[in-house]
Amino acid sequence: MKRTYQPKKKKRKRTHGFLKRSRTPGGRSVVRKRRQKGRKKLAV
Repeated sequence: MKRTYQPKKKKRKRTHGFLKRSRTPGGRSVVRKRRQKGRKKLAV
């Protein structure tokens, strides 16, 4: 049986990357919250 997660570097960056996060209001809030929390990595 084929597994659901077939990792691809390009897909990962494009859907969860910093640029994509910065584009939408929701994504920007995610980055803001992660900054507040003190996460080392804000996005992928």
